[in-house]
Amino acid sequence: MDERLWNILVDSFPQLLGYGVRVTIPLTLISFALALVIAVIVALIQYADVKVLRQICRFYIWIVRGTPLLVQLYIVFFGLPSVGVVLDAFLAAVLVLGFNEGAYMAETVRGALESVSRGQMEAGYCVGMNYLQIMTHVVLPQAFRTAFPALGNSMIGMLKETSMAATITVMEMFRQAQVINGRVYESLALYGEVALIYLLFCTVLTWLQRLGEKRLSAYGGKKA
Repeated sequence: MDERLWNILVDSFPQLLGYGVRVTIPLTLISFALALVIAVIVALIQYADVKVLRQICRFYIWIVRGTPLLVQLYIVFFGLPSVGVVLDAFLAAVLVLGFNEGAYMAETVRGALESVSRGQMEAGYCVGMNYLQIMTHVVLPQAFRTAFPALGNSMIGMLKETSMAATITVMEMFRQAQVINGRVYESLALYGEVALIYLLFCTVLTWLQRLGEKRLSAYGGKKA
């Protein structure tokens, strides 16, 4: 490696890492929080089998899962202004990533809810609990333990998908790499460097996911 390339990598690393910490990570966390709220609501509606609302939820899942994330980003950020709806790039990315991942996570949560025995609902009614109390204190905690590994994978996937926000001008880590590369023209080195930072972030999230799984397993074992 020549001295020029080495200096470029040394100078760019703190910049890329800074954008990763200040923009990429917050974008991931906020989008994931939105996706989780959407997923739980959609899954609960399907679990309760509210006919009209259930069909609306199925339609939402069908649309989102059947269209590319990149197209959804373009529709929201570049398309909506034509009808008078102008969104900040970061907000547009949060909404699209949240609603996109929420459709996939909703199926994960729904499957986890259905894995909980319906007999526990009846047992809850027998001891005087109402529907909301049963869902909050009995069904959802068990479903969450079942869904946790898949939800963790969803967060890791979402972290990588935030790179697509660069296409709508969000100045996140990958976009910053593009800007730097536009000055120095070292694509292989710079994009390899940003890939390593993504790998670092994903490794940390994977470690946290496994730690959470162990904690939940220990908690479930004690309750049993």
